[in-house]
Amino acid sequence: MKKGDNVILLKNGIVVNPENDSVQKSDVLIAEDTIYEVSESISSEYAEKVRNEKKIANEVKIVDVNGAYIMPGFVDLHVHFRDPGQTYKEDIETGAKAAAHGGVTTVCAMPNTNPPVDNLEILKYVMDKAEDKAPINVRQVSAITKGMGNSELVDMKAMYENGAVSFSEDGKSVMDIKLYRKAMKEASEIGAVIMAHCEDKDLVNKGVLNQGAASEKYNVPGISNAVEDVITARDIFLAGETGAKLHLCHCSTEASVELVRMAKKLGYNVTAEVCPHHFTLTDGDIDREDANYKMNPPLRTEKDVQALIKGLIDGTMDCISTDHAPHSAEEKAKDFVNAPFGITGLETSAALTYTALVKTGLMSILDMAKKMSYNPAKVIGIDDKRGYIAKGAIADVAVFDADKEWIADADDMYSKSKNTPYIGKQLHGKVVATICSGNIVYNEL
Repeated sequence: MKKGDNVILLKNGIVVNPENDSVQKSDVLIAEDTIYEVSESISSEYAEKVRNEKKIANEVKIVDVNGAYIMPGFVDLHVHFRDPGQTYKEDIETGAKAAAHGGVTTVCAMPNTNPPVDNLEILKYVMDKAEDKAPINVRQVSAITKGMGNSELVDMKAMYENGAVSFSEDGKSVMDIKLYRKAMKEASEIGAVIMAHCEDKDLVNKGVLNQGAASEKYNVPGISNAVEDVITARDIFLAGETGAKLHLCHCSTEASVELVRMAKKLGYNVTAEVCPHHFTLTDGDIDREDANYKMNPPLRTEKDVQALIKGLIDGTMDCISTDHAPHSAEEKAKDFVNAPFGITGLETSAALTYTALVKTGLMSILDMAKKMSYNPAKVIGIDDKRGYIAKGAIADVAVFDADKEWIADADDMYSKSKNTPYIGKQLHGKVVATICSGNIVYNEL
């Protein structure tokens, strides 16, 4: 992401700063890629003075946000950009534009591409393309094993030192527990995060929907909660033993929440994320004719949903991420058994969080900023300059209008793929502008 060469003055906003737990009416002045000033009132004359001092050629851009929230740009720890290998679904440029549309200024791209991101050459390809094409910060996650084959570790030290943000076998778990323990020890030694997709492949048994009422109703193989819970417990205890930083991806069950709660009580370095689809939909919402309701982990029961929401509210669950998983319309047009798992999420995540949790009074706008910006920034160690709004921070900003009501429309989405069950749904709150490193990368004001 190229550094901005602008002076931008955001007027009449409500600044949400999770670093110091403040929500207050303020103007924000951005110079180059940095937040230069946050104050109750900043004049255009002062902005012009800063422009002259910094010898910036571009004219001052004054943006009246009309009472919208000025939030730190969202940090999504879990996306799939399908690049290299499946760019008909998504690529780095279109995925990054979808992120900007949703107020997301940093993403962690998962490595289960084709071929997987398991060596320096492919890592460099992604990083170079992101630098050239992406309007936001794209951080690449490395595979844990070569070819994601569960038999030999990648050169973790080399991958980490050359830019990999963390390690994951996302899409599945490393089932060889001795190999996985070795990976955790290496990650601990180099200070890297392991991002875990918790799924016991022997228990999946070709399941496609939540085991129980949903799988029985549609007469398809079910995925039990134990598929997730068994590996979640395994990974937590391995992290405790090795001292590794463990981040649990897309948690979906009541037991996962309890296991994370236990891990924190034990002092383990464990964080966890929840996806909007897992706290806004249940297995009772599934439409048999729409495979956009098929994702992994699957939609669970109301009891699981309430446990996830409680975990987000009480701080057990640290982050909200999307698991943005694009697929073509042709692929998702197949029946539930044969259609691929996954839905897109970058362009609806903020609105879904606001609609389900903030507008309902379950969570404050400040808590939303913590779950979507500050906490995920801490997980990957970029919280020294990102994830908050204050003088000296990197100018990554999402302008969020809580009063806007809108209908999710496939024609308005920037992602190549539109595989989401939220098309046609009314949502409350909308990202109306996104700034990344001092550049306006999305704007509908």
